[in-house]
Amino acid sequence: MARDVLGTGQVRIHSGSATREEAMREAADILQSVGAVTGAYFDAMQQREETVSTYMGNELAIPHGTNETKDSILESALSVVRYDGGVDWGGEHVSFVVGIAGKGDEHLEILSQIAILFSEEDEVAKLKAAQTPEELYALVSAAGVG
Repeated sequence: MARDVLGTGQVRIHSGSATREEAMREAADILQSVGAVTGAYFDAMQQREETVSTYMGNELAIPHGTNETKDSILESALSVVRYDGGVDWGGEHVSFVVGIAGKGDEHLEILSQIAILFSEEDEVAKLKAAQTPEELYALVSAAGVG
């Protein structure tokens, strides 16, 4: 990969809540701001969500596009946003929204790294306790994601 898929500017913490659409929009906007996706990627995320929920359990959702919209991905990148007020994700409570853009098959590796990180409740508790985006970024990076 030409660069890290996750930089500190792609990690945010919000004290409030958001709707699922707002959270997906922010995930897409972050990915677009680093040149990873085109403006069409948000629609691709919404299409995916209409077919299958990207809620993964342990307060995590990982919105990403459909296979048919791969051409809206320019390079692999991640966004990590924590909503302390939570997001109602189709009836599930979500605190972490991790947007994924994977070029080629890279998204599969990225997905598995995130799934491993969020499968440990102790790790999720640490991620929830992080005080700053920089601290959250350090924890995610230390886990080998990005």
